[in-house]
Amino acid sequence: MASWKIDGEYFENCNCDVLCPCITSNLQGKPTQGHCDVVLVFHITKGKFDGVKLDGLNTVLAATTPGAMASGNWKVAAYLDRQGTAEQQQALQAIFTGAVGGPMAGLAPLITEVLGARAVPITYDSSGTKRRVSVEGVMDISVEGIPGADGKSAMTIDNAPHPCNSSLALAHGIGSRFTDHGMRWELSGKNGHYSAIHWEVK
Repeated sequence: MASWKIDGEYFENCNCDVLCPCITSNLQGKPTQGHCDVVLVFHITKGKFDGVKLDGLNTVLAATTPGAMASGNWKVAAYLDRQGTAEQQQALQAIFTGAVGGPMAGLAPLITEVLGARAVPITYDSSGTKRRVSVEGVMDISVEGIPGADGKSAMTIDNAPHPCNSSLALAHGIGSRFTDHGMRWELSGKNGHYSAIHWEVK
């Protein structure tokens, strides 16, 4: 299996009310809307896949499930950073679909349909407690942290059973929309999280 390492940021925005039942039930809880629509965003600040540099690249996964996430039947679409070479895009797809181990490998058995994987121009922004990703004609997803006791930094959940990081900031969507593969999602005001990611497979 390939050896790789990435450091960067992650954020998500789903259609559940805050706080998403998945976090407190290890994906077993029923989504607050009965089904789950979620966008998962990854930004690599520094990374390498078998000698191929991945610095500055982004990947987005959009997933929908008919019920509890742990029950499977996920449909997933992948969006790979067009600024990467074909080799870099192949590495991103391998890492974020779990094909080469790492945190996402645990989710791979839940996926029953891949709606597509395509290279697109991805714009990613991170400032303070705000995170945003946009793909023209497909999505504009923004989350903002929910203020904690100091009124500045976001509230956090620690020791969470989450594949990206066990410590997650609590957030909610702002003006978040996704349209592709015959689906239209409005995720504004809904549950969000963000965290740092530090993944490695040797």
